[in-house]
Formats: sequence, C-alpha cells, structure tokens
Amino acid sequence: MTLAAEPLLLDDFRHTDGLAAIGTTWEGFTDRVMGGISNMEAGYTPGEGDGHHLRMQGEVRLENNGGFIQVRLPLTYDRAGFDASAYQGVAVTLRGTPGSYFLHVRCSNTRRVWQYFSAPLPVGEDWQRVVVPFSAFSARYMGQEPLNLDALRSIAIVAYGEAFSADVQVARVELEPL
Repeated sequence: MTLAAEPLLLDDFRHTDGLAAIGTTWEGFTDRVMGGISNMEAGYTPGEGDGHHLRMQGEVRLENNGGFIQVRLPLTYDRAGFDASAYQGVAVTLRGTPGSYFLHVRCSNTRRVWQYFSAPLPVGEDWQRVVVPFSAFSARYMGQEPLNLDALRSIAIVAYGEAFSADVQVARVELEPL
C-alpha cells in the first residue's frame, strides 16, 4: 500500500453535466424504489466564483416504510471497486439546513441493495469541511462485516431516518489521506 500525501479529489462540481472529477456520474434516488413517498430534487447551483455546488433538497417522509433521499457517486465503472486503503476517510465541504444526514459507502461485501456502511454527517448553515473517518462507518443490514477499503464502490450523501425538509449543498468531496 502506498500512502497518499494529498487528498484525492472525487468532485468539485466544476462540470455541470453530472460528470465528476473522477469520470463517473452522480445518481439521485429516493425511498420510492422500495415503496416510500419521499421527494427529492438534485442538481447544480452556481457557487462563488466560477464553481458550482451539488444541491440535494426534498422532503424525507417515513410513510410506507420510507425515509431517505440520496445522491450517490460510483467510484468506478466496473464492479471491481476503488482501492481506498491509502486514505483515512471522506472529506466533504458542505452547508445546509441541519437534519439527519449521513455518508453511506458501499464496497465489495455489500452484495444486497439494502446493505451499506453508514456514518453521521454533520450539516450546518455555514460552509464547513467535514472529515468522516472510515472508522466511524458501521455496517447496516449485514452483521459485523468489515468495511473493505480495497474495493469501495460508491459514496453517497443521504438524508435519512426522520421526517424533515432536507436541503444540502456540496462544494467538494475528497478522500482524506492517512
């Protein structure tokens, strides 16, 4: 394993066509994939200077066993995964209305669509850079499986678990070096 000296930029939303800095495309979806009724709008808003921000907003609703909206970035085009073992966590520069937000990651051992690793993501009204260490992620719906950093498949920003009006803007997503 080679240690990374600098953060690895995943996206700074320089491109407004959905293509991330790493060449993959952001995806947005809600609990409607499983019968829920949450609503979401996701897209790009002008930022300061020449940049843009990814904005996700909507109503998280708990009816019909629902309760999430999310934007997700696949880390590779194939199912092999991305080797993140040289990094300590995910850094996100963001602001928004406070609420129940999380980072979700999927890796080679999240085989079923409902399996993922989750960590709380603090969101405040002022811009902040938040580093969420991989050690803060816990397995969901898969027992005590470890997070396989050798084969990460995606990173998602999720509003989840309580009924609220979500509104978050993201300026930058990076992997933080060890």
